[in-house]
Amino acid sequence: MKTYSAKPSDVEKKWFIVDAKDIVLGRMASQIALRLRGKHKPMFTPNIDCGDNVIVINAEKVKLTGRKMTDKKFYWHTGHPGGIKERTMEAILTGKHPERVVTKAVERMISRSPLGRAQMRKLHVYAGTDHPHIAQNPEVLDIASMNPKNTRGK
Repeated sequence: MKTYSAKPSDVEKKWFIVDAKDIVLGRMASQIALRLRGKHKPMFTPNIDCGDNVIVINAEKVKLTGRKMTDKKFYWHTGHPGGIKERTMEAILTGKHPERVVTKAVERMISRSPLGRAQMRKLHVYAGTDHPHIAQNPEVLDIASMNPKNTRGK
Protein backbone atom coordinates (compact mmCIF):
# COMPACT_ATOMS: atom_id res chain seq x y z
CA MET A 1 0.00 0.00 0.00
CA LYS A 2 1.12 3.53 -0.71
CA THR A 3 0.32 6.61 1.32
CA TYR A 4 -1.95 9.00 -0.54
CA SER A 5 -0.68 12.56 -0.75
CA ALA A 6 -3.05 15.16 -2.19
CA LYS A 7 -1.90 17.65 -4.79
CA PRO A 8 -3.22 21.23 -4.87
CA SER A 9 -5.06 20.43 -8.11
CA ASP A 10 -6.93 17.53 -6.40
CA VAL A 11 -8.45 19.76 -3.70
CA GLU A 12 -12.10 20.73 -4.06
CA LYS A 13 -12.92 23.73 -1.88
CA LYS A 14 -16.46 24.32 -0.62
CA TRP A 15 -18.03 27.27 1.17
CA PHE A 16 -19.64 26.92 4.60
CA ILE A 17 -21.67 29.45 6.57
CA VAL A 18 -21.86 29.40 10.38
CA ASP A 19 -24.39 31.35 12.44
CA ALA A 20 -22.57 32.21 15.68
CA LYS A 21 -25.69 33.27 17.58
CA ASP A 22 -25.73 31.64 21.07
CA ILE A 23 -22.83 29.26 20.24
CA VAL A 24 -19.93 28.84 22.67
CA LEU A 25 -16.88 30.59 21.23
CA GLY A 26 -14.19 27.94 21.80
CA ARG A 27 -16.29 25.05 20.53
CA MET A 28 -17.23 26.99 17.42
CA ALA A 29 -13.63 28.11 16.80
CA SER A 30 -12.32 24.54 16.98
CA GLN A 31 -14.85 23.35 14.38
CA ILE A 32 -14.03 26.30 12.11
CA ALA A 33 -10.29 25.64 12.44
CA LEU A 34 -10.92 21.99 11.53
CA ARG A 35 -12.76 23.05 8.34
CA LEU A 36 -10.18 25.69 7.39
CA ARG A 37 -7.37 23.18 7.76
CA GLY A 38 -9.21 20.42 5.87
CA LYS A 39 -8.94 17.77 8.57
CA HIS A 40 -12.57 16.73 8.03
CA LYS A 41 -11.70 15.40 4.57
CA PRO A 42 -10.38 11.87 3.95
CA MET A 43 -7.77 13.28 1.55
CA PHE A 44 -6.19 15.52 4.23
CA THR A 45 -2.51 16.20 3.63
CA PRO A 46 -0.70 18.27 6.30
CA ASN A 47 1.49 20.27 3.90
CA ILE A 48 -1.27 21.16 1.39
CA ASP A 49 -4.04 23.68 1.89
CA CYS A 50 -7.05 21.37 1.49
CA GLY A 51 -9.46 23.31 3.69
CA ASP A 52 -12.72 25.01 2.84
CA ASN A 53 -13.88 28.63 3.00
CA VAL A 54 -15.90 29.54 6.11
CA ILE A 55 -18.22 32.51 6.59
CA VAL A 56 -19.24 33.41 10.14
CA ILE A 57 -22.24 35.69 10.67
CA ASN A 58 -23.62 37.17 13.92
CA ALA A 59 -20.15 37.18 15.51
CA GLU A 60 -21.28 39.79 18.02
CA LYS A 61 -23.82 37.33 19.50
CA VAL A 62 -21.31 34.61 20.39
CA LYS A 63 -21.48 33.26 23.97
CA LEU A 64 -18.80 32.52 26.53
CA THR A 65 -19.03 30.16 29.49
CA GLY A 66 -18.34 31.05 33.10
CA ARG A 67 -17.15 34.56 33.91
CA LYS A 68 -15.02 35.01 30.81
CA MET A 69 -16.94 38.10 29.70
CA THR A 70 -15.67 40.09 32.69
CA ASP A 71 -12.59 38.16 33.86
CA LYS A 72 -10.83 37.42 30.57
CA LYS A 73 -8.55 40.35 29.76
CA PHE A 74 -6.37 41.09 26.76
CA TYR A 75 -3.21 43.08 27.36
CA TRP A 76 -1.00 45.08 25.01
CA HIS A 77 1.77 47.60 25.44
CA THR A 78 1.99 50.94 23.68
CA GLY A 79 5.77 51.05 23.79
CA HIS A 80 5.87 53.98 26.21
CA PRO A 81 6.77 53.69 29.91
CA GLY A 82 3.71 52.64 31.88
CA GLY A 83 1.88 51.97 28.64
CA ILE A 84 0.30 48.62 29.52
CA LYS A 85 -3.33 48.56 28.44
CA GLU A 86 -6.07 46.02 28.96
CA ARG A 87 -9.52 45.32 27.59
CA THR A 88 -12.09 42.77 28.74
CA MET A 89 -13.88 40.38 26.41
CA GLU A 90 -17.13 42.22 27.11
CA ALA A 91 -15.59 45.52 25.98
CA ILE A 92 -14.41 43.96 22.72
CA LEU A 93 -17.76 42.31 21.96
CA THR A 94 -19.70 45.51 22.63
CA GLY A 95 -17.12 47.68 20.89
CA LYS A 96 -16.45 48.71 17.32
CA HIS A 97 -15.07 45.38 15.96
CA PRO A 98 -16.75 42.41 17.72
CA GLU A 99 -15.79 40.08 14.84
CA ARG A 100 -12.15 40.18 16.00
CA VAL A 101 -13.03 37.91 18.94
CA VAL A 102 -13.96 35.06 16.60
CA THR A 103 -11.04 35.76 14.25
CA LYS A 104 -8.50 35.67 17.09
CA ALA A 105 -10.00 32.51 18.61
CA VAL A 106 -9.66 30.67 15.28
CA GLU A 107 -6.28 32.23 14.49
CA ARG A 108 -4.83 30.84 17.71
CA MET A 109 -5.90 27.31 16.69
CA ILE A 110 -4.18 27.48 13.27
CA SER A 111 -0.43 27.06 12.88
CA ARG A 112 1.66 30.21 12.63
CA SER A 113 3.27 29.57 9.25
CA PRO A 114 2.79 30.57 5.61
CA LEU A 115 0.34 27.68 5.21
CA GLY A 116 -1.59 28.82 8.31
CA ARG A 117 -1.80 32.36 6.97
CA ALA A 118 -3.18 31.03 3.67
CA GLN A 119 -5.79 29.05 5.61
CA MET A 120 -6.78 32.11 7.66
CA ARG A 121 -7.43 34.08 4.47
CA LYS A 122 -10.35 31.71 3.85
CA LEU A 123 -12.11 32.83 7.04
CA HIS A 124 -14.67 35.62 6.61
CA VAL A 125 -16.23 36.97 9.83
CA TYR A 126 -19.08 39.48 9.98
CA ALA A 127 -20.69 41.05 13.07
CA GLY A 128 -24.21 41.10 11.61
CA THR A 129 -26.23 38.84 9.33
CA ASP A 130 -25.24 40.46 6.01
CA HIS A 131 -22.31 39.12 3.98
CA PRO A 132 -21.16 39.58 0.36
CA HIS A 133 -20.62 35.86 -0.38
CA ILE A 134 -24.14 34.88 -1.46
CA ALA A 135 -22.94 34.06 -5.00
CA GLN A 136 -20.78 31.19 -3.64
CA ASN A 137 -23.91 29.33 -2.40
CA PRO A 138 -22.47 28.38 1.00
CA GLU A 139 -23.68 25.26 2.77
CA VAL A 140 -25.00 25.76 6.30
CA LEU A 141 -22.71 24.28 8.96
CA ASP A 142 -24.94 23.78 12.01
CA ILE A 143 -22.49 23.66 14.93
CA ALA A 144 -25.33 24.04 17.45
CA SER A 145 -26.78 20.62 16.58
CA MET A 146 -23.43 18.76 16.75
CA ASN A 147 -23.38 18.68 20.56
CA PRO A 148 -25.80 20.05 23.18
CA LYS A 149 -22.87 21.74 24.95
CA ASN A 150 -22.21 23.91 21.88
CA THR A 151 -25.08 26.29 22.66
CA ARG A 152 -25.59 28.64 25.53
CA GLY A 153 -29.01 30.29 25.56
CA LYS A 154 -28.75 32.78 28.42
